Amino acid sequence: MTQATVFQTLEAVFGDRFTTSPSDRENHGRSESYFDTMPPDAVVYVRDEQDCIRLVEHCYTNDLAMIPWGAGTSLEAQAAAPRGGVCVDFSQMNRVLDIDTDNMLVTVEPGITRKTLDHALRHTGLFFPVDPGADATLGGMASTRASGTTTVRYGTMRENVRALRVVTAAGQVIETGTRAAKSAAGYDLTSLFVGAEGTLGLITQITLKLHPRPSAISAGRVAFDHFDAAVQTVIETIQTGLPAARIEFVDTATVEAVNAYGNLNMPHLPHLLFEFHGDTDSVIKYAQDFQALCHANGGQDCAFSNQTEERTALWAMRHDAYYAIRALHAGARAIVTDICVPLSKLAQAVSETQHDIAQSRLHGPILGHMGDGNFHAILLVDPDHPTDMATARALSDRMAERALALGGTCTGEHGVGLGKRKFMTAEHGAAWSAMGAIKTALDPKGLFNPGKLVP
Repeated sequence: MTQATVFQTLEAVFGDRFTTSPSDRENHGRSESYFDTMPPDAVVYVRDEQDCIRLVEHCYTNDLAMIPWGAGTSLEAQAAAPRGGVCVDFSQMNRVLDIDTDNMLVTVEPGITRKTLDHALRHTGLFFPVDPGADATLGGMASTRASGTTTVRYGTMRENVRALRVVTAAGQVIETGTRAAKSAAGYDLTSLFVGAEGTLGLITQITLKLHPRPSAISAGRVAFDHFDAAVQTVIETIQTGLPAARIEFVDTATVEAVNAYGNLNMPHLPHLLFEFHGDTDSVIKYAQDFQALCHANGGQDCAFSNQTEERTALWAMRHDAYYAIRALHAGARAIVTDICVPLSKLAQAVSETQHDIAQSRLHGPILGHMGDGNFHAILLVDPDHPTDMATARALSDRMAERALALGGTCTGEHGVGLGKRKFMTAEHGAAWSAMGAIKTALDPKGLFNPGKLVP
């Protein structure tokens, strides 16, 4: 069948939820990555699992690629369509299917966003803790094994997805995992699909672990003369068992940006941002103990609060850091990259990255998740300067190579997509070929999100 004939069939099946309009295709070819727009040939808005089954059957019969789409926030072009095909938009599959407060679980469709889920849970006393900053969809977060500011206490999507329903290449629905807290029965297929970036099937349901919403929260910030002292403070915090919910850092360049953007007056020094969860007495005690560790390592200007407004302002500043940095250079394009290293190597990785950036003509503030050794560089590129993009990519590549040399990973949370495939052999060796074998076994025609993640 020609593509035109196949598209006529899909239009007959899906009606006005199938489109080849240039604007829809263009919108589904963009992302927050540095890649150029790569639009699909068509877009289908699925609304339930049966839609997904029908779509997979038609596409697999006619050799059409399928690219899952959540909110389009991917930073390594995971949702781009370099080979065309059909973009599978999950925005209409956005329901909460079941809230199980007794077992502290919630089952959702993949198109629901993190903030919408939080609103739905507001009356339960429970919450879902994984916070990547953006209001991403839960399907996208599962597919990229997302994490964020609360990882140090609550873990990543890997630790918080209990079970999945997935449509496979054969048009069958498989269930991975159960509602039980653990299992020793067979391969861990849930973990296989979490982080697969849509290359193995279409996720249609996700069962997530919930956590008690803390009755009290204390948060604050502290400055250090030297980044090494901040890292040492975090190492001691973890070693002494202080249950930090968040430990973030921002470098001096980031502080200067957020000061200008938000009319703040933070000292022009590296900072830690921290948060503790618990009851009123415990969070104050945790914050005081943390403050003592900071002071022992030269921390200064330490302040913390359990007032909602002040905490909200602190984390709004952290989440707005990207926009504050972008505002430093009007018209600049931001290349955002991440690596993750063992915590003991974090100071070295940040220092060497800062040195590399300083040797270039680019501005590149650094910030990240101190508690788990994951950090980001936001490289500002002048789109009219002929060498800026090449310089930024070289800096990003050098960061990845450094992470691998230090025993870390080329990406802690952004994922592989198109952008970091070139580092997979160096990071995984023969294990990358094993991933390719799994891909071939589950997707023999290579139609699920082709070109991403695997060989």
